[in-house]
Amino acid sequence: MNLVGAVNEGLRQAMAEDPRVLVLGEDVGVNGGVFRATEGLYKEFGPDRVVDTPLAELGIVGASVGLAINGMRPVCEIQFDGFLPTVMDQVICHMGRMRNRTRGRYSIPMVLRAPHGGLVHAPEHHSESPEAYFCHTPGIKVVCPSTPEDAKGLMIAAVRDPDPVVYFEPKALYRAAKGAVPSGPYETPIGKARLAREGSELSFVSWGAMVYTCLRAAELLAERGVSAEVLDLRTLTPVDIEALLGTAEKTGRVVIAHEAPNAGSWAAELSSLIHERAMLKLKAPVRRVGSWDIRMPLFRLEKYYIPDARRLVRAAEESLAF
Repeated sequence: MNLVGAVNEGLRQAMAEDPRVLVLGEDVGVNGGVFRATEGLYKEFGPDRVVDTPLAELGIVGASVGLAINGMRPVCEIQFDGFLPTVMDQVICHMGRMRNRTRGRYSIPMVLRAPHGGLVHAPEHHSESPEAYFCHTPGIKVVCPSTPEDAKGLMIAAVRDPDPVVYFEPKALYRAAKGAVPSGPYETPIGKARLAREGSELSFVSWGAMVYTCLRAAELLAERGVSAEVLDLRTLTPVDIEALLGTAEKTGRVVIAHEAPNAGSWAAELSSLIHERAMLKLKAPVRRVGSWDIRMPLFRLEKYYIPDARRLVRAAEESLAF
């Protein structure tokens, strides 16, 4: 199964097991979503549970907050991650605060879905990597799978979670990532990383589509006799600190790879955690390899903006030579 199919199956099985689950967003119903992630759900569950909304992102998330407070489990879709800035009022002021505001009387059991990242030749506002904004917001969980198996398991776990989950779907992997997916419902634990490749001399840490770039870089390093490990975080917050520190202490060298610009990125937080808690185990400073600190360019320059395996190998070589 490919990744978009796994997202679809996770939604379908979550809706089948719990009548409180509904999907809402722009074109998610009759058209099955711009990437077809919700294809077939409208026909199976009907217009009351698969709702085509107006083109109003803030309204979509605000309605979902209200639904969640009143006992439903909404899964709302924002068509592209570049449209997420308009929803931040609801995310910061309500999604992330309601449990605290009501002293635990209410929670927000909702999922906010959005395609994530670039390399699909999209226009402006369609290829962003805004995860740091959400990771910086207390009270919400943020996930970003890289495999179909995790995509389905994290979707079901997110829907079942009593608190709000922001679910980023790497659009470059929708049909490129394929793998075996268990047929029945299951959960991939939120807050647990996945060791994608074992190694001993250097660790790559990443999430989403960049995990595959890390795996390619590890292969290139292996050809030169260097053993590189790849840690797929899967969950950005709460981050799996045990796994993060474990790989840092094991190899002593860490390269964090991501699609967002480095300034103020989630990679900066991860780097800080490693330096604060595993400083004496490091053989070199943690390196961050992100996109340049400019706006995401149009598609002709996209491949120069987002890190490729060669940039990761260069960072690894600099770390090994430190």
